Amino acid sequence: MASAGVHGPAEMPFSVPWTKGSPEEAARSVFQYVLRTFGQWQQASWSLSLVVVGQGEVVGLQDLMAEDFAVTGEASTGSWLGLRHQGRGIGTEMRAAALHLAFEGLGARAVTSAAMTDNPRSLGVSRRLGYREDGLEVTSVDGRRRALHRLRLDRDGWERHRTVPVEVSGLTECRSLFGC
Repeated sequence: MASAGVHGPAEMPFSVPWTKGSPEEAARSVFQYVLRTFGQWQQASWSLSLVVVGQGEVVGLQDLMAEDFAVTGEASTGSWLGLRHQGRGIGTEMRAAALHLAFEGLGARAVTSAAMTDNPRSLGVSRRLGYREDGLEVTSVDGRRRALHRLRLDRDGWERHRTVPVEVSGLTECRSLFGC
């Protein structure tokens, strides 16, 4: 799906420009990233890459990540959705599922996210799910200065904005892998 396009050619909504290059390079970048998440997994530092499937087709990827989760109780999210699947509410549903896993499944206290200031779709998903502004972060992407909106969702905010039904199964057996 990454090779079919994730954003317009004039855009770069990511801090790491993994979509720059040919379709084959974008697909390889996603594959290598997912392999790294498995290979580098530790209780104190993990990144769970969840494949998003819609109507039997892979449509994107939703990540839930944490550093020292057992101590902080905080995780963060990141995602991408194939261009032809955007604008249908799938982005909201996939983030809601990750939030359910974090709060209900793992007992998170808060979940953070970030989006480029010129990425209204991602910022809209965050607002719909109850995130609140948590400042700006300046970063360099391809040698250009870019600004990110940091966003934060606490457990109370998540409870107030839950609209997507989510079911998690099989988590009990692997909770220790998350530091829980």
